[in-house]
Amino acid sequence: MTQRVKLFIGGEFIESKATQIIPVTNPATQDVIAEAPCATPDEMVAAVESAKEAFKSWREVPVSERARLMMRYQALLKEHHDELAEILAKETGKTFEDAKGDVWRGIEVVEQAANIPSLMMGETAENVARGIDTYSYIQPLGVCAGITPFNFPAMIPLWMFPMAIACGNTFILKPSEQDPLTPTRLAELFVEAGAPKGVLQVVHGGKEQVDHLLHDKDIKAISFVGSVPVGQYIYRTGTENLKRVQAFAGAKNHSVIMPDANKQTVINNLVGASVGAAGQRCMAISVAVFVGKSKEWIPDLAKELAKVQPGAWNDKNAGYGPLISPQAKQRVLDMIQKGKEEGAELLVDGSNCTVEGFPNGNWVGPTFFSKVKKGMSIYEQEIFGPVLCAVEVDTLEEALELVNSNQYGNGTSIFTTNGASARKYQHEVEVGQVGINIPIPVPLPFFSFTGWKNSFFGDLHAYGKQAIRFYSETKTITARWPESEIDNGPNMTIKLQ
Repeated sequence: MTQRVKLFIGGEFIESKATQIIPVTNPATQDVIAEAPCATPDEMVAAVESAKEAFKSWREVPVSERARLMMRYQALLKEHHDELAEILAKETGKTFEDAKGDVWRGIEVVEQAANIPSLMMGETAENVARGIDTYSYIQPLGVCAGITPFNFPAMIPLWMFPMAIACGNTFILKPSEQDPLTPTRLAELFVEAGAPKGVLQVVHGGKEQVDHLLHDKDIKAISFVGSVPVGQYIYRTGTENLKRVQAFAGAKNHSVIMPDANKQTVINNLVGASVGAAGQRCMAISVAVFVGKSKEWIPDLAKELAKVQPGAWNDKNAGYGPLISPQAKQRVLDMIQKGKEEGAELLVDGSNCTVEGFPNGNWVGPTFFSKVKKGMSIYEQEIFGPVLCAVEVDTLEEALELVNSNQYGNGTSIFTTNGASARKYQHEVEVGQVGINIPIPVPLPFFSFTGWKNSFFGDLHAYGKQAIRFYSETKTITARWPESEIDNGPNMTIKLQ
């Protein structure tokens, strides 16, 4: 019998009364491995009410106790690390090693959430006026919600609810309907760590359930990771309903290759960063910008990319797994066809990729275009597949102009042995996250994940110090405790005296 995913409301895992079901399929076989219910309106209301009620007591829990919950949770996540990775690999198609990386990067954020006492410290100043002190407290917002994508079903939920809950909020998670088993297991371990009832809820579904979260007046903040059109909709609808919103959207990440860089280092890094995880990463390198004579390395890069073979999650020789769905595969194939039609030179074609024993898998092999120009569909649009585009320019200045004119600003990198080139690039590039000789510069969680331009809609980013600000309010107190009564008469100005 196919497993039916449960909702997590009020501290209990419950069978949904939903009649609308979304099948969860194995991307390598198309076998249905679970069914995700679309939570009913009553169940959505119950989730919000449970979070709202739990907030009344959770906000009063000492910050040190909230930190200890996170310490217990990160210990359990580490204990069950490989188990989580296997669940994740089976429902996403990721290789086991890649799935382990997904889980570990989430654990790192939980470790940061365990530092919450120092992160939530306010500020104080004595004698701002005679006998008057001013100080601030950081306090939780209330009920918060997160809407997460399929491509990182462990890491991205762990970006959200541990930080929000550590700040004293309660949380409703709506994970991707394409891989809900990993988030469900995360919730089970959170209960085992000692999370009080109602602090976390997990609901499943599609647009109808998302719209409920966006419109519910009791939800104070929404965090989202996904595509540009949906991110714009989430941001616009959420803010119109007076919520804080952080919406992480699309990307077209460029890697600039200087002629003084180490050739083999460049090739090794570009291969992994472009087709790893089947290119289904918002920080994947999808454009390699070859400066000057570095364009001579393009044929060697093509040879290395052609060697990479996709395969099943437990195939130790597989470079990456299948795309998440047949629809995702078809979209990538359509983009490859557009690249051919628009005049790019196809050096490596993964369109007809097959994997022995898995004839129904969503396979696309490594694909590499050269002679790519601005205006081509494969350059302008996010492909979200194992496709790399090569662009050739003559100077670093041209490379900067190219990157800065792109609508996205999620991540970029430069490969060089010249410090002056690296310094110029990091200073002038209009992208939020920059790698120097590092292809995918996802920051560790004591910094924040800082996409720019159409890669992010909102003001405060995920994890790090910005997450604390996103999930909290600052209350400022100005106080006087006179030793004797003061009678200076009425103060008719705003000046402290």
